[in-house]
Amino acid sequence: MKDKKILDHELKYQDLDHVDKGRVEKILAGNKGYSRRDAIKLAAATGVTLAVAENMLISGNKAIAATPKKGGSVRMANPVHGPDDQTDPMMFTSGIDYARGRAVYNGLVQHADDLSPQPELAASFEPNSDATEWTFKLRKGVEWHDGTKFTADDVVWSMNRHLSDDSTSVIKSVLSTIKEWKKVGTHEVKAVMHSSNSDLPTLLGMFQNKVIKNGTTGDWIGTGPFTMESFQPGVKSVHKRNENYWREGANLDACEITAITDPVARVNALIAGDIQIMANVDPKAFRQVESADGVTLLSTPAASQLGICILKNAKPGEDDDFVKGMQYIQDRERIVKRILKGKGVVGNDTPVSGAHGSDWCSELPQREFDPDKAKFHFKKSGYSGAELFVAPVTAGIEDTCLLAQANCAKIGFDLKLKKVPNDGYWGAVWMKEPLNVVTWNMRPTANSQMAIQFGPGGNWNDTFWNNKRMGELLSLSLAETDPAKRHAHYCEMQTLIHNGSGMVIPAFTNINDGIRNNVMDMPKVPLGQCGAMEWPERIWLA
Repeated sequence: MKDKKILDHELKYQDLDHVDKGRVEKILAGNKGYSRRDAIKLAAATGVTLAVAENMLISGNKAIAATPKKGGSVRMANPVHGPDDQTDPMMFTSGIDYARGRAVYNGLVQHADDLSPQPELAASFEPNSDATEWTFKLRKGVEWHDGTKFTADDVVWSMNRHLSDDSTSVIKSVLSTIKEWKKVGTHEVKAVMHSSNSDLPTLLGMFQNKVIKNGTTGDWIGTGPFTMESFQPGVKSVHKRNENYWREGANLDACEITAITDPVARVNALIAGDIQIMANVDPKAFRQVESADGVTLLSTPAASQLGICILKNAKPGEDDDFVKGMQYIQDRERIVKRILKGKGVVGNDTPVSGAHGSDWCSELPQREFDPDKAKFHFKKSGYSGAELFVAPVTAGIEDTCLLAQANCAKIGFDLKLKKVPNDGYWGAVWMKEPLNVVTWNMRPTANSQMAIQFGPGGNWNDTFWNNKRMGELLSLSLAETDPAKRHAHYCEMQTLIHNGSGMVIPAFTNINDGIRNNVMDMPKVPLGQCGAMEWPERIWLA
């Protein structure tokens, strides 16, 4: 052992003598990773603390297996799928859609772990002086899975599909500042804006902005790292590595993307090795995953919403006092501490959190748990009960609803919970039943977060709250360059949502996923489960 580094928990594999390196390598033999039990044994053998032993094993694992290897396959299990699993990127709704989209297609840009936009099919992108036009130079030599050449025509077709009056794109409202896309050359396009938009490259990294072949709706013919070998909506998809990929290519030979809707069964499948990646570990299973051999819990701070969606165009949500009652009955601190096990933050009934940086309105007063106010507003609304449709769409949402039900009962309000399955939830329940649960992944900007959920007339405006001023502010904020005025716009929007919409957001949860220890280089993009589904191209098996 070297010196007193162990006192500062700094001792790593490279600091060890050959005897202790041998101990670490023996534990890591076969590239199986390590468990806490292994760390305890190492601590006992070497006399260091448990924290130091874990540090030695982590750094040893990285040192021994730092070079990506080709080969192998993985099975990835999501929490939700159904017959409405999508093939058309602009209609992607759920995590399983996003994973398949990342395997098969590419976008013009993609997000790095820090959310900065990185060139993908666009080799470069530049705005004019006031960001009312953006020019994208495209990569040459890229081929579609069917062997045809990728050109500017494909980009113009793909991007303009979001903009037409009859477009069914779920992010139409997010892209509303774009007037049109024009072809400049065989491998150059231009986005012409209605007004300035400095956020455009970041927005183009959203899941639904994949580039598809000219004249198609996707049909699983992409330019991405994997080809689609088979696809069964609500069952699974099987993918094979694209050997003609324009980049270095995926490390895996193949992958299977499916869902296990029961959260307990999903964890058990991970621990048993039946799957290698699982999205959405329930907080109740954190300890089980953390103590199991061969698996790791990944917790990435993000603004992933636990939500109750109350339709404003139907009873009882059309009554503002009913909505206020549902908001005041949320015991937010308890949700974060007890239900999310501390892996999250309190919400304030807006979709923007501190994760969105300076555009978060931190000065908006926090709505607190207040049973007396909840009772007052329920009584004023004239409703003595309601029915909430609940499915395990995200970890913690069922317990959040049970807590709300118990708190409602204490003030004499009858909140009934109708439990429904995850399978087909987004097609059969969401945006249809007057009260339903939702989860929203964090979007890359505060503007896109609010536009997709609350843009007037948006295809995903799931409370059907349409506020004219909200629409005006969404456009004004993108064109505003003065930081103080921009912040004022964002605060006004968050205040409008907080006071007027039908959305209840008591908490934001971290993104909590599970992987087998031999899955290496898992991305950490905080926009959704499993590194915002960036894993197909990046991971490899030790």
